[in-house]
Amino acid sequence: MKIIEYHRPEQLEQALALLQRQDPRTLPLGGGTWLNQPGGDPVAVVDLQSLGLDELQRQGQFLQLGAALRLQSLLEQTESPALADVIRHEATYNLRQAATVAGTLVAANGRSPFAAAFLALEASVHLMPDEQDVGLGDLLPLRSERLRGRLITRITIPLNTRLAYEYIARTPADQPIVCAALAAWPSGRLRLALGGFGATPVLAFDGTEADGLASAAQSAYDQAADQWASAAYRREMAGVLATKCLAAIQA
Repeated sequence: MKIIEYHRPEQLEQALALLQRQDPRTLPLGGGTWLNQPGGDPVAVVDLQSLGLDELQRQGQFLQLGAALRLQSLLEQTESPALADVIRHEATYNLRQAATVAGTLVAANGRSPFAAAFLALEASVHLMPDEQDVGLGDLLPLRSERLRGRLITRITIPLNTRLAYEYIARTPADQPIVCAALAAWPSGRLRLALGGFGATPVLAFDGTEADGLASAAQSAYDQAADQWASAAYRREMAGVLATKCLAAIQA
């Protein structure tokens, strides 16, 4: 995108005032990995580096991630091996040094392992100035509308879950053709998200009957055909990966 204005406010109120302008279109700037893509309309940017939005905090049974927390910092601090695998698969080391948690979610398409994992974990985002928490599954399909004039300040995920992640790709460094992220709560609740296709990852299963997990995964990708894979292949692999995730959780 062509950046025509650059702002680096030191107060959250200043940043929000800039983002709520109608002209020029003004967007938050975290790591800049998405805004630095070629093409697009001229925009003004609000650099978030001075707002203190890069902290990671434990709040009871939840982990609060500042919107500007770098992926590499999260990788170094997470206690979840599966989440570490997800982050490594999402971006290379150099990109992880720049990319932020919120920016990665906002820019994610259906092939994003990070967005799939956070969907499985039932992540929520805190929006300002609304002071509103919105589920990631509700935000992603409508992010262009929901984020206009607003700023994500933190993302919250549960600490009392186990996460499993499996994927199939052409090479280990490629984005997945199919990926599955499964979160399990102590109550027996399971949430399965699938990635590798479409505009956003999809929630394929949310319940306690593990026997239905593989069939739910297959149904969710029944029509998932594109230039990378047929629907039949994705349907079969979704069931396989869901089963592997469940085995990892139960182990």
